[in-house]
Amino acid sequence: MSGQVTDLARRTALLVIGAGLAGLCAATELQRAGLQVLVIDKGRGVGGRLASRRIGSATFDHGAQFITARTDRFCAAVQGWSAQGLVREWFKGAGDRHARWRGEPAMTAVPKLLARDLDVLLDKKVSGLRQNESGWMATLESGESIQAGAVLLTAPVPQSLALLDAGGFVMPPAVRAQLEGIEYERCIAVMATLSGHSKLPPPGGLAPSEGPIGWLADNQLKGISALPALTIHATPAYSLEHWDVDRPATARELLDAAGPWLGASVTGFQVHAWRYARPAKVEPQPCLALADDHPLLLAGDAFGGQRVEGAALSGWAAAEALLAAAAR
Repeated sequence: MSGQVTDLARRTALLVIGAGLAGLCAATELQRAGLQVLVIDKGRGVGGRLASRRIGSATFDHGAQFITARTDRFCAAVQGWSAQGLVREWFKGAGDRHARWRGEPAMTAVPKLLARDLDVLLDKKVSGLRQNESGWMATLESGESIQAGAVLLTAPVPQSLALLDAGGFVMPPAVRAQLEGIEYERCIAVMATLSGHSKLPPPGGLAPSEGPIGWLADNQLKGISALPALTIHATPAYSLEHWDVDRPATARELLDAAGPWLGASVTGFQVHAWRYARPAKVEPQPCLALADDHPLLLAGDAFGGQRVEGAALSGWAAAEALLAAAAR
């Protein structure tokens, strides 16, 4: 995976902004079709909300907790990942037809595989996207620039709109209103190391029916952590209400609420705040084209469907649209 750039400017046929699952699935299909693709992301790793973190010898999935598969294409993809040892069935709820799959060794396994043979720039934040005669010019906060013939934006929609606004791109008012109507839930995540085993029953995942906690996971029971490690996701309502509150104080309040399931003392904790944790209101189309001559598309889990599966399906749909445009 490439990550070094020596020139202040570079060119690519297709620029994918966002190295989450939608962007990586699209880029993989486009590159497989023979097109030159560059993926860029402001984060230090690929995967977006398919996120894992280590605290000492403890490992946490602190973003998306599992993968479910419902459509034929995504079911085939999950089975392929399973055969490669990238995912493993975690559990299936009583009366539930859809298994919950976890990453192996953690949720970042699949995006890391997808990115392995792609040209990916990490820790590079795009500050603006401007249309020009040759297509699109992406300017980076580092002072670099990237000229692309076509662009796929897979970041959360408010971030994509901010990039387009910074470049002076104007879209029809109805389309603007359509995109501004997409809403996201927030989530405050606490990762806590414990002195011993938690009281969560196997398989190690629990959604409390009331209170400020929306999800609890014992990462050791889940099979990804060598040591007791608890992930706590606050509910969307609690996360929004406490978004601007002191993070350590909020974490301690959530740990107090998790008391009945702790089973051991907390030896340390970290907090991560997901501003765009999950789309609450989505665009029914799997992707959305904003320009045709030099294609500009938006995709991600806010298009076509939620969950990890929705992101993959959106990325594949965007790749098909871009390939169709390239063939014209």
